[in-house]
Amino acid sequence: MSRRKEKKRNERKARAVKQGWRTAGESDRHELYELSVQAVEPEIDFVDRVWGRIRGRTARSLREDFCGTFAAACEWINRRDDNVAVGVDLDEEVLDWGRKRNLTELKPDARDRLKIVRRDVRDSGVEGIETVVAMNFSYFIFKTREGLRDYFKSVHRDLSDDGIFICDAYGGSDSYTEMEEERDLDGFTYVWDQDFYDPVTNDVVNHIHFRFPDGSEMTRAFTYEWRLWSIPEIREILQEAGFRNVTIWWEGTDDETDEGDGEFEPTERGEACPGWIAYFTAEK
Repeated sequence: MSRRKEKKRNERKARAVKQGWRTAGESDRHELYELSVQAVEPEIDFVDRVWGRIRGRTARSLREDFCGTFAAACEWINRRDDNVAVGVDLDEEVLDWGRKRNLTELKPDARDRLKIVRRDVRDSGVEGIETVVAMNFSYFIFKTREGLRDYFKSVHRDLSDDGIFICDAYGGSDSYTEMEEERDLDGFTYVWDQDFYDPVTNDVVNHIHFRFPDGSEMTRAFTYEWRLWSIPEIREILQEAGFRNVTIWWEGTDDETDEGDGEFEPTERGEACPGWIAYFTAEK
């Protein structure tokens, strides 16, 4: 869907164990999602980089909102022996999958430093956290300014006094187009399906499908009904929620390939790319 998505896909593919051909009937949608969409190592690298640049130190605590299988929280726990993390999500099915697959891969002492909470992210009951992250555009589920502001206010409330909120956003001319984009991965094809876009409301409906060499398909493995928020809107609502020093981090360009280089720097001006992903950092 974008240059950074391509980089994420390559990083996940490089780490994946070769498993040969797959089929829809034998595949697990959450495993395929982690392989095709998530890249938690560079995301946690970015968290550390932000804290080093803004606060001059590393953070110890992290809350992963809309955590799903809480892969980022697990990566945070593994990063340092004194790190603690909380994963928050409402979906019991996906949390159970994470408990069976990701939690069991942690060492016993690491598991003790990870807490999983099944609650609305706006009322998680988890306060005093140094870092809250909301990745993969999950907060786009809030479709009104009031709804998004309420979520941002809850994050601001729950952060520690010097806490930082980190989230991402996507856009570009391609994001307004009803289309499919395929990525060939290790034994399957990831399909990002922008099925619906309404220019009056900026509502979008996106699906993820997985297709396999035998012709089978896992159709609508995931569906997202979002509002496509713009960078100015997100920044304004973060500021209305009480955050200060709201910074947009834009991806650089590789001179040889003219593609994204995976390095994000603060900016006040972007590029008119067909597809882009940017980070936000918002300080309490």
